[in-house]
Amino acid sequence: MKEEEEKGELLVSERIYLLDGVHIGTQKKNADMKRFIYRVREDGLYVLDVKKTDQSIRFATSLLAKYKPENILLVGVRQYARVPIEKMSAILGAKSITGRFMPGTLTNPEAKQYLEPDLILITDPAVDEQALKEAVVVGIPIISLCDANNETKFIDLVVPTNNKGRKSLALVYWLLTREVLKQKGKIKNYDEFKPAVEDFETKI
Repeated sequence: MKEEEEKGELLVSERIYLLDGVHIGTQKKNADMKRFIYRVREDGLYVLDVKKTDQSIRFATSLLAKYKPENILLVGVRQYARVPIEKMSAILGAKSITGRFMPGTLTNPEAKQYLEPDLILITDPAVDEQALKEAVVVGIPIISLCDANNETKFIDLVVPTNNKGRKSLALVYWLLTREVLKQKGKIKNYDEFKPAVEDFETKI
């Protein structure tokens, strides 16, 4: 069966979402994420609804595509977020911060690393807390990847996903990149998008 036939209305097939662990949540649930949870496994792990993940990626890319790439900031403290963020940043021309987010980056004009983005995309509101706080202070739209245990307060657009896994982060950032290019008319079809998901994946 061809990939296009298999995936139906999804951006990639449900099988690929599941193989890359996008649906794997946590054993703790935040009430904010209840609407994105598909079921609870016998071991207590909350499973995310990949159809809602897919839909949210579409919403996120529609918003991202409205901004100039250089005015978008991608943020991720997590180790497995660095490669996908840097890849998306390089392809789109967006700014990125991986590793420690220095206090004052968005709020202190005197800071050496001061930036004035129009929109921010963060990987995990729990560990990217400093970036989230500063984005709230300066009043810019916030898109965030969120797992089952995340609080979504102050987040304008939630992308429900496993935001800790190496493969899941690679797939989600790959899809975000591809769909933004499609929205902007930079590629006419998916065949023109040459990077592979593996290019967005942290090597171990």
